[in-house]
Amino acid sequence: MNIDAISKEKIDEWFTQWTMLEAQIHVAHAARNGEAKGLMEQAIKLFERLVSEAGEEVMPLNGIERIAFIKTKPGQYACYRQLDELFKETKKRTARLRLQAAKG
Repeated sequence: MNIDAISKEKIDEWFTQWTMLEAQIHVAHAARNGEAKGLMEQAIKLFERLVSEAGEEVMPLNGIERIAFIKTKPGQYACYRQLDELFKETKKRTARLRLQAAKG
């Protein structure tokens, strides 16, 4: 695990990017304009870069299977919700890992 990559500042940068993308994906789904798939593909890459830089330890429970599911049909609303949950769980997990590292 890369402690520097899970610093609060670094994680906040990742989640700022996700928040902007998430808002666009939400609008695309509401408008049913066909843009959600491309935005989701960007968001999937963002999530994969986060995990790659921070370390596999930040991956939530069943994260590998869940991201594989999301990749099969990125344009579906259910996949968008699942990716949102992965981001939320990853944020909590990195906070927990930071605390453990500070204690240890």
